[in-house]
Amino acid sequence: MAKKVSAKARAAARKQRDKWKTKRWYTIRAPRHPWDFKNIGETIGESDEHIMGRVYEMTLQEFNGDFTKMHVILRFRVDECVGQDALTTFIGHHHQTDHIRRQIRRYRGKVDDVVDVVTTDGYLVRLKPLIITQKRVQTSVKQVMRSKTRDLLLGFAAKNTYAKLQEAILGGELEEDVRKAVKPIYPIKSISIRKSQLLQTGVVNEKGPTLDEIHAEEAKTASELKAKKAAALAAAMEDEEEAEATPSILDAAEAMEPESEKSNEVVEEAPEVEETKEVAQEDATESVDHSSMSVAELKELLKAAGKPVSGKKADLIARLEE
Repeated sequence: MAKKVSAKARAAARKQRDKWKTKRWYTIRAPRHPWDFKNIGETIGESDEHIMGRVYEMTLQEFNGDFTKMHVILRFRVDECVGQDALTTFIGHHHQTDHIRRQIRRYRGKVDDVVDVVTTDGYLVRLKPLIITQKRVQTSVKQVMRSKTRDLLLGFAAKNTYAKLQEAILGGELEEDVRKAVKPIYPIKSISIRKSQLLQTGVVNEKGPTLDEIHAEEAKTASELKAKKAAALAAAMEDEEEAEATPSILDAAEAMEPESEKSNEVVEEAPEVEETKEVAQEDATESVDHSSMSVAELKELLKAAGKPVSGKKADLIARLEE
């Protein structure tokens, strides 16, 4: 038997706060350097505490529009909230699993490694390079290639900041350096830094525009876009008004009606002209001496008159004089 709900419980249920009304939208922004607080997405939450620590993923194609990088997944973690902006830190990337599997074939060699590097500004980053050779290679060759790659990654990170390391990984500069270093050892099919992971943060770089400057730039861009739309709309309305002011095809046809009537009158008078021509031709035929003409000339006159051309010369003359 169902329990009866008291009026007090029903009133309390009606007064229960709607959690969705308390939530608000936050704009997710990339790090200040080197991404200049780029707007990369939105998320919803009740307060700043609910937003902190969230991880947002997106493809590199969505980030910079490079279609060839659609298999690269970027990862950003929210570390600070300023008003409606959720500021993030780049915590690494990885390649999609199916893309990596397509690189590996039966008669190819695979050389992978895990390298922990430290940048000049104190960031500890774990890199996972992947080298695919054109054919199978011996273990000793793999070890040489692996050590060469490790030394190059450690040396590059020791001379550059975390921001420069991000640009080198995502832009392909670091992969090209590894290719040049390993290619003399054995022919290479492909090289990639298939994964990077931020293990420990270091000194935060304060380079780049501030958040207020980014807001002002976005507001300026939005106002310019709005002005362009208004100008385009005004131009379209002016074109419509000009089209209405110009005479239509029907009006032009009505204006041409008197001329068409004149042409009809001319057409009606045309039969009289034809009759006069026929009378003139008959008079001309009567005045001509057909007996002095040849048979060929008589036939030409009959053809012009639309009469039969068969028979003797006398028949032709008689037919013309009818």
